[in-house]
Amino acid sequence: KMFQKLVLFRRLRPAALLSATLRCASSGTVDVKVPLNFWCGDRVKIRDVSATEPVYEPATGRVLCELELCGSVEVNQAVQAAQSAYQGWSRMSGMERAHIMIEAARIIENRREDIAEIEVVNNGKSITEARMDVDSARLCIEYYAGVASTLAGQHVQLPGGSFAYTRREPLGVCVGIGAWNYPFQIAAWKSAPALACGNSMVFKPSPVTPVTAVLLAEIYAKAGAPEGLFNIVQGGQETGSLLCHHPDVAKVSFTGSVPTGKKIMEMCSKGVKQVTLELGGKSPLLIFEDSDLENAVKGALMANFLSQGQVCSNGTRVFVQRQMLPEFLEEVVRRTKDIEIGDPLLESTRMGALVSRPHLDRVLGYVDQARKEGAKVLCGGEPFVPLDPNLRSGYYMTPCVLGDCTDDMTCVKEEIFGPVMSVLSFETEEEALLRANDSALGLAAGVFTSDVKRAHRVVEHLKAGSCFINNYNITPVEVPFGGFKMSGIGRENGQVTVEHYTQMKTVFVEMGDVDSLF
Repeated sequence: KMFQKLVLFRRLRPAALLSATLRCASSGTVDVKVPLNFWCGDRVKIRDVSATEPVYEPATGRVLCELELCGSVEVNQAVQAAQSAYQGWSRMSGMERAHIMIEAARIIENRREDIAEIEVVNNGKSITEARMDVDSARLCIEYYAGVASTLAGQHVQLPGGSFAYTRREPLGVCVGIGAWNYPFQIAAWKSAPALACGNSMVFKPSPVTPVTAVLLAEIYAKAGAPEGLFNIVQGGQETGSLLCHHPDVAKVSFTGSVPTGKKIMEMCSKGVKQVTLELGGKSPLLIFEDSDLENAVKGALMANFLSQGQVCSNGTRVFVQRQMLPEFLEEVVRRTKDIEIGDPLLESTRMGALVSRPHLDRVLGYVDQARKEGAKVLCGGEPFVPLDPNLRSGYYMTPCVLGDCTDDMTCVKEEIFGPVMSVLSFETEEEALLRANDSALGLAAGVFTSDVKRAHRVVEHLKAGSCFINNYNITPVEVPFGGFKMSGIGRENGQVTVEHYTQMKTVFVEMGDVDSLF
């Protein structure tokens, strides 16, 4: 099994014996003992390791492994492997590339549970959500396998029998830089369109969650991809900088924070490299008085508490029309208190651990700051200690709903990236739109209403790249995802992403004599 490749041994405690018979992993029993870098078709152990970083299991606070960070030598090796693979891959037909990608998707489907379990161990989200992430990765690869054979140019007839045509050609070696909230899914979302268009890729996961991206590299290799087509280099800021500055890299696609995105854009500008930036958000969710209360509450919960609130598109500014505010708050607080927190590998858990101790402290600090600025903590916002003694050093907190919020509060203006919902009231549609758009970010937005005309009217005026009507945080791979303003450049998913991983060549064909002025 793939899982056995990753884990040298598991230490079973008595309380875990029953669950261990049902699945490979249980919290606190996994140790990663194999290399997490991958190029030239295999895992790579760095010979002269100059730097390592500990990688933690959020559910327990245990160290999973020491991550070997790549320097210039390793980055060069990975890029060279990608450049070599690109030469043959780019000349294959779309159908030939699609065949390999479909096989990779099939392997992911067969190994869904193993991948999801390892994602939970390294990220802390619930097993239920991790399975959905693995499914999204598979669907993305399947979708772009279908797109691969549709890549085509255009024929343009010109006077005198001459004509021109366009060719959509791959860029070359692309770099993907992932975030820690969706490690496996982001690796697929970046690699699938790149590979479908004939590119190769070097992918750098977040050093906080480096474990599952290498599984995707092994899956592509097992599916028949050429050696070096999809490579993994581990590291932090220095490794990312080496990739962005590398002369053989044609494009960088990054998911992460706005400050880091700005730095990547600046570095890539030195070589005029193409960039896709999927950055942060502080998205508004507008709930009008004519909304179905049950759906509005469920939408607000989905907009704030998926993956412990660590989702860039979350609708964390919840604007509720004053007439329905009391009943909305009563129900959303009741439902929030009922969210089961604990061991993310248990089927009953709906909120696992935040990704790291420093991040947990940061999120709790935002709750304290909100309280000082006058917000009312209606529920949650406290450290949570599970009853299981093996989980007591994990990074848990109770999901939080803040009431009496105003637009000038820190919790309303800054991206918290944790399970904290800020609720604000409004009177009119015009007021709600003005306040909703009062942000430098524009990743997502949502509206709940039973008035179809109002829904489309409001969405037209929302300054955000991904908008939802009567739902939230739905990301089918068939449609583009990305933001306005400082939330990023370019799109992921959907057909439009082909334009971000190809370049257009125009060819003019003269069928007569040259008409020269000289």
